[in-house]
Amino acid sequence: MSAPRPEQPGDGKPDEAEVIPIGTRGRPGRGTGQRPSSAARSLAAGAKKPAPKKGEPAKVEPTPPAAEAAAPTPPREPAAAPSQSSPTYDDRRPTLEVSESRGGPLAGIPISDWLSALTHAAHEVFGEEWEPQLARFLAFLRRRVTGDFCVDPYGFDEEITRNFFLAALRPIAEKWFRIEVVGAENIPTTGGALVVSNHSGTIPLDALMTMVQVHDHSGRFLRPLGADLVFKMPFVSSIARKGGATLACNEDAERMLCAGELVGVWPEGFKGIGKPFSERYKLQRFGRGGFVSAAIRTGVPIVPVSVVGAEEIYPLVGNVPALARILGLPYLPITPFFPLLGPLGAIPLPSKWLIEFGEPIRTDSYESGAADDPMLVFNVTDQVRETIQQTLFHLLQKRQSVFR
Repeated sequence: MSAPRPEQPGDGKPDEAEVIPIGTRGRPGRGTGQRPSSAARSLAAGAKKPAPKKGEPAKVEPTPPAAEAAAPTPPREPAAAPSQSSPTYDDRRPTLEVSESRGGPLAGIPISDWLSALTHAAHEVFGEEWEPQLARFLAFLRRRVTGDFCVDPYGFDEEITRNFFLAALRPIAEKWFRIEVVGAENIPTTGGALVVSNHSGTIPLDALMTMVQVHDHSGRFLRPLGADLVFKMPFVSSIARKGGATLACNEDAERMLCAGELVGVWPEGFKGIGKPFSERYKLQRFGRGGFVSAAIRTGVPIVPVSVVGAEEIYPLVGNVPALARILGLPYLPITPFFPLLGPLGAIPLPSKWLIEFGEPIRTDSYESGAADDPMLVFNVTDQVRETIQQTLFHLLQKRQSVFR
């Protein structure tokens, strides 16, 4: 009988035991290369040491002398018991130490810093008198939310027009077109009046700029009469109504004139704003004189207005009438920049504008029923048209160049 083979260190099994791959801790099927064995994982840096088996003493590895010299252990101080009613503060920092899980990085900013930042922002937005300005703005928001505001029977919203529409158009008039006004004293300060102006520019910006100048020089709102197309467009119609515009018909015009409003009319219509650049500053026909009959019937003065500069903002060099009819538009403009440059071509050129308000033409001296006399209406219409045309020629001679 032969002597048994001595046990090898770490085998724990006799000679006839099954051969197990190294590093599998005695469990077959591990260490095949599909995932690291536990022994291999224990060799990785920072790996967690396995817990000692029951009954075995824990192994303490000696610390290298170099490590002990490089990192001396600081003396431990007794920790004070934290109070449960007050937060813990770091003596080295003036603000509260807040972790991401307990309020985020902004929770440690003092309230005084927040108030200082808000005060500085209000000063930048509202200016020196920021407190009353902010109070008025908050009051405006409250009125809009609660519905405590008024509109007239035509949909005119005076508060929105003053604080938003005119405020948005004013920088364009002052900085972009650099409008100069002549004869502002001819705008009536009280009572009804009919403001009649030439029309040009491919897009009717001249009407908007005239509204701004009338309000800035007289404090009154100009109530424009718009074409049917304006009130058929879904978004534009709502803005036009809130801005004071109404349909260009004699009934509405006469009612507003009798109520003491300043009513604006542009008799050339689409023929004026859609004329080619070669016919600039040549007035088109003033229609049938309906605006004159409304002024004579109500006895209000007619104020002729001449605008120079709007003809150059979108020089009309062509038109696509077939496509315009399909789209339901009076014309489809082609300018040197549109549609070649796309949306950039819709930016108006910064031409120099001159606006002159002429002396009012009185109509209160005519006899009753004069508004039904076609010859009288034609003569007054021709007088207004000729006044505007001669003033345009005078302003063109006065202007030094198109852009200054």
